[in-house]
Amino acid sequence: MTLAPFRAVLLALAAFAAASPLRAQTKQHELPSPTVLAVERRGAVVLDGALDEPAWSEARPAAGFTQQDPHEGQPATERTEVRFLYDADALYIGARMYDTLGGRGVRTELARRDQQQDGDWLRFVLDTYHDHLGRTIIQVDPSGVKFDAGQASPFADPAWDPVWEVATRIDSLGWTAELRIPFSQLRFSRAREQTWGMQIWRYEQRLNETSMWSFWKKDETGGPSRFGHLEGMRLTRAAQKVELLPYVVGSARRALPADPANPYTRLTTTDSRVGGDVKALLGSNLTLDATFNPDFGQVEADPATVNLTAYETFFQEKRPFFVAGSGLFDFGGLSCFICDNISSLDLFYSRRIGRAPQFDAYDAGGVAWADPPINSTILGAAKVTGRTAGGYSLGVIEALTRREVAPLTDTLGRQLRQEVEPLANYFVSRVKRDMRGGNVTVGGMVTSVERRITSAPVADQLTTSARSGGLDWNVAWDKRTYSLQGSLAASRVGGDELAIARLQNASSRYYGRPDRRPARLGLFGRDVLDSSRTSLSGAGGYLRLAKESGAWLWEVESSTRTPGFEVNDIAFMRRADFIWLNANLVRLWTNPVGIFRNAFVAVGPQREQNFGGDVIDAELHAFAQGQFLNYWNWVVFEQLKPSLLDDAATRGGAVVRVPSSSFAQANLSTDSRMRVVFGVGGQLASTAEGGYSRGANLSVTLKPASSVRLTVGPSFSSDFVPAQFVTTYADSGARAMYGRRAVFAELRQRTLSMETRAAVTFTPALSVEAYAQPFVATGHYSRFGEYLRPRALDRRAFAPAEISVVETDARGVPLDYQLTPAGTGVTHLFGNPDFNVRSLIGNAVLRWEYRPGSTFFVVWSQTRSAFDRTGRFDFTTERQALFRQHPDNTLLVKMNWWLSL
Repeated sequence: MTLAPFRAVLLALAAFAAASPLRAQTKQHELPSPTVLAVERRGAVVLDGALDEPAWSEARPAAGFTQQDPHEGQPATERTEVRFLYDADALYIGARMYDTLGGRGVRTELARRDQQQDGDWLRFVLDTYHDHLGRTIIQVDPSGVKFDAGQASPFADPAWDPVWEVATRIDSLGWTAELRIPFSQLRFSRAREQTWGMQIWRYEQRLNETSMWSFWKKDETGGPSRFGHLEGMRLTRAAQKVELLPYVVGSARRALPADPANPYTRLTTTDSRVGGDVKALLGSNLTLDATFNPDFGQVEADPATVNLTAYETFFQEKRPFFVAGSGLFDFGGLSCFICDNISSLDLFYSRRIGRAPQFDAYDAGGVAWADPPINSTILGAAKVTGRTAGGYSLGVIEALTRREVAPLTDTLGRQLRQEVEPLANYFVSRVKRDMRGGNVTVGGMVTSVERRITSAPVADQLTTSARSGGLDWNVAWDKRTYSLQGSLAASRVGGDELAIARLQNASSRYYGRPDRRPARLGLFGRDVLDSSRTSLSGAGGYLRLAKESGAWLWEVESSTRTPGFEVNDIAFMRRADFIWLNANLVRLWTNPVGIFRNAFVAVGPQREQNFGGDVIDAELHAFAQGQFLNYWNWVVFEQLKPSLLDDAATRGGAVVRVPSSSFAQANLSTDSRMRVVFGVGGQLASTAEGGYSRGANLSVTLKPASSVRLTVGPSFSSDFVPAQFVTTYADSGARAMYGRRAVFAELRQRTLSMETRAAVTFTPALSVEAYAQPFVATGHYSRFGEYLRPRALDRRAFAPAEISVVETDARGVPLDYQLTPAGTGVTHLFGNPDFNVRSLIGNAVLRWEYRPGSTFFVVWSQTRSAFDRTGRFDFTTERQALFRQHPDNTLLVKMNWWLSL
C-alpha cells in the first residue's frame, strides 16, 4: 500500500495553512479577552471550602460573568468571584458563588465522579498550551462531586481521572469551592512563565441560567480561540514522572450447566489475578500509559439485541484503558446536521483488541463439545499520547493478545485442542498538526495487525496481516464560520486464498454477486471475484463543505469506499462499495421566538449508489428540535424514500428492488430539573407493500433525594416485514436469479425491553449503582416465497405442495422445513427461522475511592438467557419462561491503589 496519491493533498493544505491572510482575518474579529493573574502562594491554604486564609485576599478575582442562557448577552443574575494561587507543585482555585437566597437558593446533587446530572456547578476549561486548541475540563458542584475531562487536547475525554482535591461549602452567601490541582496531573509547555487560555462557566439550576467569563454568542463558533487568559505563573520544577496503579481481583461464578452432558460445564468456578497500569511522563509533553494483564470486570455488559441484517452490531467501547484518550485516535470524522445510514471513515475500533475468538471450534469438524474462551486475553498494551507546544498531537498504541486454544471433545470421545484465535499484535499511530490557532488541522494515521496462525482451519478464515493508512484535514475561515473537512484512506489485507475469498464474498462487498457490474479502480484493480487472490486493497474518502455559524447554516458532503476497502481487522466497517451524497439547509433560533426558547430545523436530500451504478439509497429528510418556554424539549424527524435497489437483500445473490417507504419519529421530555422527569417517544415506518414498524418508548426518572436517582425506560415495537431474508442456496432451476434461490418470508416481530438504572451515592467517593435490562423478542415467519426476477419488486409465495414441515417437537412447533420448488428437482432443507429470544442482564457495582486515585470495587452480575422457536408473543408466557431460566451469577471483588513516584 502506498500513500503517494495523498501527497498532493497534504502539500496543498500545508501551503494554504501557511498563508498569512487566514491569520489576519481571524485576528481581525477577535474581541478583547478578560485576563486574571495567579498569585504565588505565600501562606498556608487548608482545603476546607472556607476561603478564609490571608493568601486568598492577595489575588484579584475573575468576575463580570455574562449570561449565555436564558437571556443571552445580559449580565449574570448572581455574582461569581474566582481567585487563583499557585506554588511549585499545584494550582489553587478559590471560588465564591453568590446567591441572593443564600444557601436556600443552592441546588446540588450527590453523585459519583463524572456522573452529575442535576444541580449547580462551576466549570473551568483550560487551554494549558495556549494554542487555542486544548480543553482540560475541571468541574465541581456544591456537594464536592468532581467532573474532569480533556487533558490538554481538543477532545473532551471523560475517562481522564486525574488526582486532585476539592472542598466545598454551602453558607448564607451561596456556596464556595476550594481546589488544589497538582501540576503533575496537567500537561503544559516548558516555558518558565505560563499563560493559559481559560473559560469559566457557572450553572444555576434554580434559574436555569448558564453564565460565562469570556463571552461569545450561541450562534458563533466559540472554543479556546475565544477564551480569556490565566497569567502570572512562574514554574521552575519539573512535575513528578511515574504513577503506578496495581490491582488484585478475585471472582466466583455459579451457573447451572445448560446441558449436564457437557464435560466442560461446572457449577462453580473461581478465579484470581493481578495486574496493573503504569503512567509515566516522557519529558514534559508525552505520557506513556501501559497495562499488564488488564481486568475489566467492573465494566457494564452490552445491551441485548436481535440483529436480522447482514451486518455486524456496533457496541461502544467501555473499558477504561481504551476509553481514556480515545478522542486522539479518532480519524476522518463525520459531521452532519442530519444524515443516516452512514459512518465515518474510521481506521481504529479498540474493541477489536481482546475481541471474542473469531474461529468457531465446532467448525473444525467432528466436534461434540468445546470450551472456547469468552474473549481473547490481552497480554499487555501500551499507549503514548501527548501534545507539543508546536501544535502536534501524537498517539501510539501497541497491544499483544494471546493465542487462544479451546479444549474440545470429538465424536469419538477424544480430548483435543483447537486454536480459535491466533497470537496477534495491534499497532496504531496517529499524528495531527494544528495551525493558525486551530483554523487548520492536518493529520495522518497508520494501523497494522499481524497474526501468527498455526492452524490450517483458522488460516482459511482469518487474514495474516492488515494495514491501513490515511490523511485527514479540517480548514476553517471567517471566524470559523465556514469549514472544509475531509479525509482519504487506503487499506490492504493479506492471507491465504480461502481467507481472501471469504472477504470478497463478505456482506460489505459481495464480489460474487452474479449481476455485479465490475468497475475499474486504478491502483486497486477490478472488483470481481478472484479465488486465487492473496490480498485485497481499497480506498475511501470523505469531504464536507459547510457554513457552521449564524442563523442560517448549510452543508454539502460526500463519502465513498471502493469495494476492496477492508479495515474490520482493527476498525469497524459495515460496508464498502458506495458513493454517498448529502446536503442540508438549516435555520437556527438561539433566542426565544413564539412558544419556543430555541429551535433548530434542517431539511435536505441524501443519495447513495454502489460502484456498479445501482441507487441503493435516496431520501428527503427533515429534522427539528428545540425547547419550549417551559423548558420541555422536543425532537421530530421525517424521512421519505422512493423505491430503491438493494444489493444486499439476497446475501450475495442478484440485486432486487424494495418498495418506497416513509419514517417518522417524535420525542418529548419534561424539564430535567424536576424531581420526576418524563420522556416519551414514538416512531412509525411504512412501506408501499404494507410493511410497517411501530414503536413507543417511555422514560421516567425519579429523584426522591439529591443522592438517589432511579430511571426506568420501557420500550415496545411491533414490526411487519413483507420480505425478510431466510436462506439462500444453489438451484439450477432458479434461472432468472442466476442459479441461486433466495428464500424470503413475511416476518411479524415483537420486541419488549426495559432498561432500569438506580444510583445511591453516600459521598462523592462512595456509591452503589445497579443496572438491569429484561429483553424479549419474538419473530414468526410465514408465506415463504421468492423474488421472480432481479431488480424488480415481483415476488411469489411457494405453494403448499412446494414447502412442508419435515419435523416438529413435542409441542408441534416446526423444527425443519423442506422446500422443493416447482420445475426443479432440487430439494433444500432449512431450520425453522422463528425465534423467541429472552434475556436478562443485570449488575450492581459498589465503588469506593478510599484514597485519592485508589478504588475498591464489589461487582455482582447476573445473566439469564433462553431461546425458543414458537414465534408467538405472549407477555405472561415470555416473562415466566425468562425467570424460570437458571441464572448465571458472578461476584467480583477488585482493589487497586494509586502510587506516585
